[in-house]
Amino acid sequence: MITCRGLLWFACVSPAARALTVGSDIMDLSSMRKTYRSDHEAFEESHLVSLNPITQFSAWFEEVLQCPSIAEPNAMCLATATRDGKPSARMVLLKGFGVDGFRFYTNQESRKGKELETNPVASLLFFWEPLNRQVRIEGPVERLSAQESDTYFHTRPKSSQIGAAVSKQSQVIPDREYLRQKNAELEEMYKDKEVPRPPEWWGYIVRPSMIEFWQGQTNRLHDRIVFRQAKEDETSPYTHQGEGGWVYERLAP
Repeated sequence: MITCRGLLWFACVSPAARALTVGSDIMDLSSMRKTYRSDHEAFEESHLVSLNPITQFSAWFEEVLQCPSIAEPNAMCLATATRDGKPSARMVLLKGFGVDGFRFYTNQESRKGKELETNPVASLLFFWEPLNRQVRIEGPVERLSAQESDTYFHTRPKSSQIGAAVSKQSQVIPDREYLRQKNAELEEMYKDKEVPRPPEWWGYIVRPSMIEFWQGQTNRLHDRIVFRQAKEDETSPYTHQGEGGWVYERLAP
């Protein structure tokens, strides 16, 4: 029986969800609505700590780190797509960021790795629910160097290094026992040796061309301030000059 924070599943779900399990065709979620912030707590342009979006992201991320109810502050949704536009998305962990971009690591033979090979652009989404905030990031993706990938790989716990070597990510396997056996074999093989980085395991960097800061409002007039790379000869009165080649605007929610 699946549990939800120690409770049995059927004790955690709503009446609507329980109704679906006994034969309803549609789960009615219309009554599910969360209260966000009020208008006097709106995210105004004057609240930006910097006109550089990387610095602004860093400031919000520091607030997230101080929020104990956010278990994984660096969890993000990574969306990729095939060359013909078929999308896929999954949760991964941000492993570093700076003025050059946002870093993560994965197997290049995975679905996301193959999609990035043929269509090297991605979107990242951070959702920090207790703070009623999201950050969306879009941009081209590049593979990091072998040296940087090696360096990070060997900071991981040895069990995680072995796990990366065991898993032919996104490939069909017979069952979980297959993974257990492969894991046991490599644990014995590398018991007293360093685990080499698998040749298909790499770091990637998303170089942002757009970063949007979102903050929820109870009346659904959410705040959206978006930074993007400036275009030549922009004259819109609603487009403001940022720093480092960025401009910023407010979008309708």
